[in-house]
Amino acid sequence: MGDAWLEDASPTVVLETMLGRYNGRIAAVSSFGTESAVLLSLIAQIERGTTVLFLDTGYLFDETLRYRDALIDKLGLMDVRTQAPDPTEAAQKDPENALWAENPDACCALRKVAPLAKALKPFDAWINGRKRYHGDLRSRMHVIEQDGERVKINPMARMSREDINAHFNAHNLPRHPLEAKGFLSIGCMPCTSRTAPGDEVRSGRWRGQGKTECGIHTLNLATVKTQ
Repeated sequence: MGDAWLEDASPTVVLETMLGRYNGRIAAVSSFGTESAVLLSLIAQIERGTTVLFLDTGYLFDETLRYRDALIDKLGLMDVRTQAPDPTEAAQKDPENALWAENPDACCALRKVAPLAKALKPFDAWINGRKRYHGDLRSRMHVIEQDGERVKINPMARMSREDINAHFNAHNLPRHPLEAKGFLSIGCMPCTSRTAPGDEVRSGRWRGQGKTECGIHTLNLATVKTQ
């Protein structure tokens, strides 16, 4: 049977099971974006000392950084670790800070994939907040996945937009300040745009570039070389 039963379990049961199993060897990864408060709230209800990894690419909205700090305070999160690109590698590969425009995949590899791969090295499992309703590759993901030798946990995979909103309301969670301005999915400032009514949630990410993921969910992070 293994973990197949978790495919139909609630996010809370998934988190309780996996946090208990990998106690001290598991981390959550959060962008502190428009829906991030739900996952962080669920984790905080179980264990506020869970390690949370946050990737500061150097291109984030100031609103995201302030929102991160507000959520940490609101939820009482005790171990949020901010990860930044290696400065030497950044100077070598992006000396003009223009890689995001010239080669967005390479920019994501430098500023998100490599820092996360390095930060995850001490851990055997990691949690993220992806949902199937976001579409594209995410529509087919399982609740428990294998990421090389590491386990990747998607406790919110089956949650809908309505489920997300209900949790925000039930727990009086603050919204990301940019959501009210038309941003449904928020990443780096140069590669994030507003969405129009009826657009897909992630349509404002890398708009017009044929790119839908940064790479942290499409690459085996265990094989990524880090400095």
